[in-house]
Amino acid sequence: MAVIHKLAITQFRNLNHQYIEPGKHLNLFIADNAHGKTNLIEAIYYLGHNRSFKTKSLRELIELGQQKFQLDAQVDDYRIKLEKSKQKTIINIDQIRLKNSGELSKVLPIQIITPDKGFIVNGTPKNKRSYLDWGVFHVKHRFLSDVKKYNKTLKNINILLLQQKDQQLDDWFLEIARLSTLITQARQDYLTQLKQTNSTELIKDLSLLFSSVESFNYEFKSGWPKEVDALNVDSIYQYLLKSKQFLFKSKCLNYGPHKANLKFYLKQQEEYLLSRGEQKTLSMVFWLTQVSMMVKHNIYPIVLIDDISSELDASKIQTILFFLKRLKVQIFMTDITSNLLSIDSKNCRIFEINEGVISQQ
Repeated sequence: MAVIHKLAITQFRNLNHQYIEPGKHLNLFIADNAHGKTNLIEAIYYLGHNRSFKTKSLRELIELGQQKFQLDAQVDDYRIKLEKSKQKTIINIDQIRLKNSGELSKVLPIQIITPDKGFIVNGTPKNKRSYLDWGVFHVKHRFLSDVKKYNKTLKNINILLLQQKDQQLDDWFLEIARLSTLITQARQDYLTQLKQTNSTELIKDLSLLFSSVESFNYEFKSGWPKEVDALNVDSIYQYLLKSKQFLFKSKCLNYGPHKANLKFYLKQQEEYLLSRGEQKTLSMVFWLTQVSMMVKHNIYPIVLIDDISSELDASKIQTILFFLKRLKVQIFMTDITSNLLSIDSKNCRIFEINEGVISQQ
C-alpha cells in the first residue's frame, strides 16, 4: 500500500524548504489562488512520474534564481529522492540510482484529477491514452517497455518515410506490427477487466455520484483503419505494405497505437453531445473505476485531486471522498476552503498554504 509518510520539497516553483508529514487517509490543503496549491500537487505527481502534468519546461519548475529542485519522500519503507537540474536528473530509491522511471512508478503509483490535466470524457485522444495507459502499466509492467520500443520503431519509420527511403522499411513495418498487437491486446485486456470491475456494489456507490451510471459505456478504437485486424500481425503488416506509396506521400505513419482513442457514451449518446456537467461527472466515474480496479490488484495508488470545488458540488465531492475512503487509499486534495466538506478529523489532516509556506492546522 503506497503511503507518503514524509515529504520534503526544495526549490520547486514557489515551494522552498517545505516539509510535511501527511496522514495516511485524507490530506486537505487550503489556500487562495496562486499561493501554491497546484504546485504541491504537481510536485507529488513529479515525484511519481519524473515529469510534470503542466509543462515540459524545466525552467518553469525551478525556483527563480536557483539551478535545481529536489523532492524527497518516505513512501512506505522506501526513501525516494529526485533531484533535477538542466544538466542531469538523479533518482534514487534507498540510495540506489534508477536508470528509468518505471521502477519509480511501481513504488509510487499516482492517479490524478485536476482542471489542468483535464477530464477525459470529450477530452483529447492523448489525454485518454494517458489515463488508459497508466492503468495498463500497473496491471502489466512489460507494457511500458513495449511502448518505448514502439515509439522508437515509429520514429525510425517516419525518418525513412520523410527521406523517401524504401531500404529496411519492410523490416520496420514488421516490427511495428508485432509491437502494435502487443500494445493493443494489453489495452483491450485492461478495458475488459475495467468493465468487469463495474460490479453491482460499485455501481450502487457510483450511482450516488451519477444516477445513470449503469448506462455509461466506452469503446476502444485501436488507431488502425476498420479493415485492419489490430490483433493480427500479418494483417497490419500487409496493410502497411499495400499503403507504402500513400505513406511516402504523407511522410509519416498516422495509424497505430499512438492514434488509439476511447469513445464514451451515455444512454448510447456520444460524449460530445453530453453537457459539460455530465462530461465532468462521468470522467470522475471512469477515474474512480480505475482506482477501484487497482485496489483489487493490491495496488493502492496515491490519489491527487486539485481544486475540486471548481469542478464539482459539495454532494459529489462527499460521494467521491466516501468512495475513496472505502478503498483505503491516501488522498492529497486542494481547495480554497474546507467549508464544503464534512471533515472527519480522525481521518483527515488539514494544511494551509500561504505564499508557498505549508503549515498544518
